[in-house]
Amino acid sequence: MALSNRFENVGQGGWVKKIVLLLGAILVVAVLAPVAIVPAGSRGVMTTFGSARDALYEPGLHFRWPIAQSMNLMNVQIQNGEGEGEAASKDLQTVHTKVAINYHLDPAFAVEAFKSVGPSTDILAQRIIIPATHESVKAVTALFTAEELITQRTLVRDQISSLLKQKMVRHGLILDEFNLINFAFSKSFSDAIENKVKAEQQKQQAERDLQRLQVEAQQKVVGAKAEAESLALQRLQITPELLSLRRIENERAAIAKWDGKLPSVTSGATPFINVDRTAK
Repeated sequence: MALSNRFENVGQGGWVKKIVLLLGAILVVAVLAPVAIVPAGSRGVMTTFGSARDALYEPGLHFRWPIAQSMNLMNVQIQNGEGEGEAASKDLQTVHTKVAINYHLDPAFAVEAFKSVGPSTDILAQRIIIPATHESVKAVTALFTAEELITQRTLVRDQISSLLKQKMVRHGLILDEFNLINFAFSKSFSDAIENKVKAEQQKQQAERDLQRLQVEAQQKVVGAKAEAESLALQRLQITPELLSLRRIENERAAIAKWDGKLPSVTSGATPFINVDRTAK
């Protein structure tokens, strides 16, 4: 039994050695490989014993001297980030601002960025983008009152974006998009703005009601004036000649309806005498 366990331990130890040797071989091949690969979305910067060359390597396969040279990758894809900070408005109101940006490294500046900052775009964000964003937000916010920051939000955003682009482009960074996510003020100031908006809305409603009442009153005056003018016109049209003509027309209508027979009795008057002319 002991001999069998010894053979099993020897066998396991052999597998471990094989795995270690395989990993070592892969590492040696990787280090001594005469080629370097630059993937899509990146640019390569070749260093020789740590010294960066000025040449920029496009995506693809490139030859290098093993051990002496290394290919460093610089990400040029669009990246995003968010940030928050405090600033002061023109009327000295404290403003809490939240922004979001999309940016990328200009491929033409990959070598310069590698030399001045390092191989990671995260370092670029920490050292350049975040401070530049905070500075731009504070500089533009100070030009507007707290109320203007709300009512002229688009103008504020465009000015911050323009200033930030100028700061980033000096370091080979391209600002693709800038968004103001939110402006937040103190509770007392927010309540004051809300009350002002409500008062303005009530004022506008009162003005609309007044205009409606004025229109209705004008319509009544116009209607009464038209009615009075119509009555006056009718009075002017009723002349003695018109009355005489109407009376004649009524008499003619009565004669036209008469059947030729006289009434046998008249109220309160002498009855008609039926004269027989044949009695003569």
